[in-house]
Amino acid sequence: MRNWKSSLVVVAAATAASFTAANAEVSIATVGPMTGQYASFGEQMKRGAEMAVKDLNAKGGVLGQKVKLIIGDDACDPKQAVAVANKLVSQKVAFVAGHFCSGSSIPASAVYAENGVLQISPASTNPALTEAAAKKGWINVFRVCGRDDAQGIVAGRFLASAFKGKKIAILHDKTAYGKGLADETRKNLRAAGGKEAMYEAYTAGEKDYSALISKMKAAGIAAFYVGGYHTEAGLMIRQAHEQGYKPQLISGDALVTDEYWKITGPAGEGTLMTFQPDPRKKAQAKAVVARFLKDKYDPEGYTLYTYAAIQVWAEATKRAKSLKMKALSKVLRGGTYETVIGKLNFDNKGDVKDPEYVWYVWKNGKYAEK
Repeated sequence: MRNWKSSLVVVAAATAASFTAANAEVSIATVGPMTGQYASFGEQMKRGAEMAVKDLNAKGGVLGQKVKLIIGDDACDPKQAVAVANKLVSQKVAFVAGHFCSGSSIPASAVYAENGVLQISPASTNPALTEAAAKKGWINVFRVCGRDDAQGIVAGRFLASAFKGKKIAILHDKTAYGKGLADETRKNLRAAGGKEAMYEAYTAGEKDYSALISKMKAAGIAAFYVGGYHTEAGLMIRQAHEQGYKPQLISGDALVTDEYWKITGPAGEGTLMTFQPDPRKKAQAKAVVARFLKDKYDPEGYTLYTYAAIQVWAEATKRAKSLKMKALSKVLRGGTYETVIGKLNFDNKGDVKDPEYVWYVWKNGKYAEK
């Protein structure tokens, strides 16, 4: 009788272990502006993360566990970003692909650092994200996109050359992203021998920029650089055209959404912006892009960057044979990772080595590399 009971216990334990292993899962998250005026970027992140998790689970997940995706909404608000980060920590997420806005990623990174959560941003470009983390000795912060100081070199040099002898305005929205990008562009404009005729801050979220437009028009501004997002930049160029004023609008990677044209209409024609080479055209992305298109979704902007962030995390778990942040951080630094956006190498600060920025132009309602 005793042996029969022992056998039952062994069988029950084995069955339970088998059930647990088969149903084990690891939670990860992507966080961005799922609501609010920048929600088009949140949609890009959500789509990229969902496809990446779907593909991972089709191959068995990571380290024998299925991956569960949690979507977090920070609306690009720093306080909300911290609240979301704390909630994710309470949900025991192993990894966060986020946030989108630098102003959200930076304060959220402190929460993740304190709780041992790996963070890889697909889109936050302010240098302070990784610079501040490195100075504090944090090892959890990475990004798969470039930085504003690299993007600003391209923009600043272009302004100095293409608008030599003409008046240039540098505008920013006071955010970590917008001001950071505008200041890097301004610095490089001056380093190339140029100088802005106007340097102004504006308030994001407003609907009427006619006073600012009138001021630039009166000052004879030939080109204005916007350190900020597509919503405000779109309104500015549209309202300028409504005044019969047609300056050249130049901006950065926050204009990589078809929503920009919905705001500008024909006034957006000829708008220039910097962004990294279109990952949709890379051979590594061909199969993934095809699946997105089959679902009637164009994986523009940061869709594939979010997919790549999750790819990097998944590959790191294989190399480290662990889900722990310290082990992952160790294999990420100095490692080479093949992703849908190309081959990525991370330096000791968690930045991608040698990011490349190119020019895009808006034509007939679409943006494409020049």
